[in-house]
Amino acid sequence: MDVELIFKVAAVGIIVAVLNLVLTRAGREEQAMLTTLAGLIVVLTIIVKEIANLFAVVKEVFGL
Repeated sequence: MDVELIFKVAAVGIIVAVLNLVLTRAGREEQAMLTTLAGLIVVLTIIVKEIANLFAVVKEVFGL
C-alpha cells in the first residue's frame, strides 16, 4: 500500500468537505448531499481498485 492512496482519499475528502460547506451556506442542501455522495463513490472506487490489486498479488504469491 502506498502513501499516495492515503493522500488521494484525503484530497477527495477535503474537496468534498469544502464544496459541502459552500453549497450548504448557499442554501443548496440537495446539491451538497449529492456532492457528498459523489465523493463517497469516488473514494469507494479507488479503494475497490486497490483491494482488487491486493487480491491479485495474494493470488500470485500463493499460486492460486
